[in-house]
Amino acid sequence: MSSFANITYEKEDGVAWITINRPKVLNTLNFEAINELALALEDAEKDDNVRVVVLTGAGDKAFCAGIDINQFIALTPIKRREFTLNYRERILNRIRELGKPVIAMVNGYALGAGCELTMTCDLAVASESARFGQPEVNIAAIPGGGGTQLLPRHIGVKKAMELIMTGDMIDAREAERLGIVNKVVPPDKLKEAVKELADKLKSKSPVALKIAKAAVNKSLETLLSAGLAYETEAFTLCSTTEDFNEGVKAFLEKRKPEWKGR
Repeated sequence: MSSFANITYEKEDGVAWITINRPKVLNTLNFEAINELALALEDAEKDDNVRVVVLTGAGDKAFCAGIDINQFIALTPIKRREFTLNYRERILNRIRELGKPVIAMVNGYALGAGCELTMTCDLAVASESARFGQPEVNIAAIPGGGGTQLLPRHIGVKKAMELIMTGDMIDAREAERLGIVNKVVPPDKLKEAVKELADKLKSKSPVALKIAKAAVNKSLETLLSAGLAYETEAFTLCSTTEDFNEGVKAFLEKRKPEWKGR
């Protein structure tokens, strides 16, 4: 792919590393960064050699501290709506629909859009220095990329109301306790921990991970009965794959499976 101005995009050993590269403004998102993120996610989806995607921010201060307020405030209301829809549909929805695991490597502030990004990723590992929040109320706004819907699903309505209405930040350990992140590690161990998680995911069947991700995400948008029906069909689909046959055979033969991804 062509080089980017607002992100870096690298592939190594089956992992696509996407880094928001705007450290001077705490990796806030502008139109250009959103467009580049969308292109990188699209490429990672299409590349069969990519098994796992990692999203992080440049430097050690911020994962993503929200949107670029200087660019946003200069827009007309119609353009602001376009900005928000562009971010939600091309980034958040793309991550949710991407048929591969996406890990947030949270290395600092994850505020506003950054908190929404963390919650949208399938898994999240955070540095002890990370901070999370939806501070939009402090400028008389509300979360616009999904925070009002995602936060209650992660931490419950009462706690979501508290964080959204006060604009308070929480530290990494509290985010772990509430379920926003999976694991918290010292800053110097963050990349190592993410690599270990990525390696574990790479050892699983790609097709099973894709189907599992879709089934779990289905639970966020449907009734339990419909979700259970979906799971039955998804489980049945899994059982028809080459990987399922290989997995059962390898289990019985007491050896490591050799996945085909189909």
